[in-house]
Amino acid sequence: MFPFFGKNQGILGINSRNLDYLFPNNPRRLYRLADSKLETKKMAHSLGVAVPETYGMITFQNEVKHLSNIVGARQSFVIKPARGSGGDGILVITAVNDEGYHKASGSILKPDDLHYHLYNILGGMFSLGGQGDVAIIEYAVQFDTVFDEIAYQGVPDIRVIVYQGVPTMAMLRLPTRLSDGKANLHRGGVGVGIDLATGKTLAGIQNNRYIDNHPETGYALCDRTIPHWQSILEMAAKLGDKTEFGYLGVDIVLDREKGPLLLEINARPGLSIQIANREGLIPRLNVIDCALPKLSGIPEKIAFAQETLASGKARLFLSSQLKNSINDLPKRNGNRQLLGEKIR
Repeated sequence: MFPFFGKNQGILGINSRNLDYLFPNNPRRLYRLADSKLETKKMAHSLGVAVPETYGMITFQNEVKHLSNIVGARQSFVIKPARGSGGDGILVITAVNDEGYHKASGSILKPDDLHYHLYNILGGMFSLGGQGDVAIIEYAVQFDTVFDEIAYQGVPDIRVIVYQGVPTMAMLRLPTRLSDGKANLHRGGVGVGIDLATGKTLAGIQNNRYIDNHPETGYALCDRTIPHWQSILEMAAKLGDKTEFGYLGVDIVLDREKGPLLLEINARPGLSIQIANREGLIPRLNVIDCALPKLSGIPEKIAFAQETLASGKARLFLSSQLKNSINDLPKRNGNRQLLGEKIR
């Protein structure tokens, strides 16, 4: 199914991700900053990173009846569990009228239905470990018009993998009918690789199969330029560089008026980004390991990523520049065999 998946293609598996990158680089005490969207927002504010405005929170069941007071006259908003994962429990309301609350998918919820959803959030139905949770009511992002042709009833987002403060790989995630308007790949959303150097889209995948066009709109996915690309890389690099997370997934949305906004961070980012980019992560991670002592700040790390880690360049860099220093790489499980070629 995936012709680039050979034994020497440098594909990062889940065991290697956990043992070689997450455990050594992400201190356990920091996970709360990623697992709680409220903590993520506090951290983002302290770093000067823009996030969607929070309208209010519901912590106790007797506060559910105050939802209309929190929302006020706003016609659109998002309800999400503070400790949810994988997009579970997120509800996007695009309009409010006498019929009820209109979801992004087109269905309509009555007030009692919405209250029932809030009770489920508070009860921990969508939270990590099933623990009691808090419901966040926040600004509904109005996605940039550049995505009009390739998004379906929802807001696209951009996932950037950041390693040691260096943007390493990126993809665009698009909502579909199958994903109920959510940009989640495991629900049937579409992932599209992004070239780090140019911000242009590459191949598309859905349900682990390559596609050339969006399944609903029919428009081509590749060769589309992501707006604010440099700002997106700067935001992702700042979150990686200024926190103690060594290996991080940063999710960013593009609002048509507010520009890039941080959606959330993920201390255990998934691996399907490699499929969307048709390239394994390991060569890029190894290049960063070797170059890191020479990279002193965020602008330098971004420039390095765009010059060296753009599509297909990491292997060339390793083969031409690192023959003499390959033995200095961290002793990780078979990395030297996974570089894509033997270096003698």
